[in-house]
Amino acid sequence: MEIKVPYGKGKIFIQIPDRNVSGIIYPNEVMVGDEEETLVKAIENPVDSKGFTEFLSDAKDVLFIVNDGTRPTPTAKILEIIYERIKGKEFKFIIATGIHRRPTQEEFKFIFGRYYEQFKERIWVHEGKRDEDMVYIGKSKNGTEMWVNRMGVEAHKLVPIGSVEPHYFAGYTGGRKSFLPGIASYRTIEQNHKYALKPEARALALKGNPVHEDMIDALETIKDKEIFSIQTVMDRDRRIYAATAGHIHGSFYAAIAKAKEVFCVEIEEKAEIVVSVAPYPMDVDLYQSQKALDNGKLALKKGGILILVSQCRTGIGDRVFFDLLSSCQTPQEALQQIDKGYKLGYHKAAKMAEIATWAQMWGVTGLADREMEAVFIRPFHSLQEAVERAIKEKGPEVKVLFLMDGSITIPMIK
Repeated sequence: MEIKVPYGKGKIFIQIPDRNVSGIIYPNEVMVGDEEETLVKAIENPVDSKGFTEFLSDAKDVLFIVNDGTRPTPTAKILEIIYERIKGKEFKFIIATGIHRRPTQEEFKFIFGRYYEQFKERIWVHEGKRDEDMVYIGKSKNGTEMWVNRMGVEAHKLVPIGSVEPHYFAGYTGGRKSFLPGIASYRTIEQNHKYALKPEARALALKGNPVHEDMIDALETIKDKEIFSIQTVMDRDRRIYAATAGHIHGSFYAAIAKAKEVFCVEIEEKAEIVVSVAPYPMDVDLYQSQKALDNGKLALKKGGILILVSQCRTGIGDRVFFDLLSSCQTPQEALQQIDKGYKLGYHKAAKMAEIATWAQMWGVTGLADREMEAVFIRPFHSLQEAVERAIKEKGPEVKVLFLMDGSITIPMIK
């Protein structure tokens, strides 16, 4: 059998005997209607909110909070729909980078599409380490000190634009995440993300998830500010399957049901070999690609081989997790170091080290071999070679499961 595996903006072709294929898993196939109609219907029928036109009617100024280039959010398509409504209004955009780097020129164009040149003087990029840009809005119930970009506090009205998918420790992306971590300070994100080490912080979990609870508390401090949220759920081909709008929380929860239909995929059983792909644009670096490992482990038998496929287009990403893992001789040592004191990024290291205590991690990436080996991932330059080697190691009848959108697909045993 020939299998086409996403890699960057292209494909890798590999050959594998039919008997060895346990499954080729994509997000569930769903019926997608007219994307423009879906967006218009959501905006004109908001959840627990006045209509968008009425929302804008008395706005002194509006701040749009949009995702960076590491998310598949169809911001440009949404701008096509709302442009006539916002034209002539006083508005700005802030890119909710959290702790991610500034977007590249290619990513700016991906985010804003044909409106980039027109809007570029209105676009700001959030920088979490610029303390002078931050204002204090209080403490969460968990004790997190919440500092956020003053643009989000001082704007008359806010319009977060997001996409809702499973997230490996926040439960889901979207909604409240535009505010925290989107435009929060580095110190606030560090305190919030420390809770990612808790067992309650996992994909699909919201109730009792301390990371999610912090995000809700952050928005509670500005509950008197008018917010009109626009959320989307993408299908497996990055088309708009569903959209919700209106109340920041109501629209988010309404989108979750649709997100489950797409991204929660049933499998018959776990496999001894799992190939988990971080496709474009989630393959931006190793920091982001880690999500494919975390979801891939859900389909992997203990003692199995988990093969990450990601171009890692811009390298490692934030180096804190990498520096910790590369300073340790074993995964167990890395976990012990994390127990001694948390730094932002250690949650990534912890998730990777935890997998490495019970399974092998292999990788087909654009990174140097020494970089992969430093974080307990065995490097391969060819996916064909990696799969053949894994089958040879595990036996000729072993089953291989391919998770083609590993960054956001949650495999679930029937």
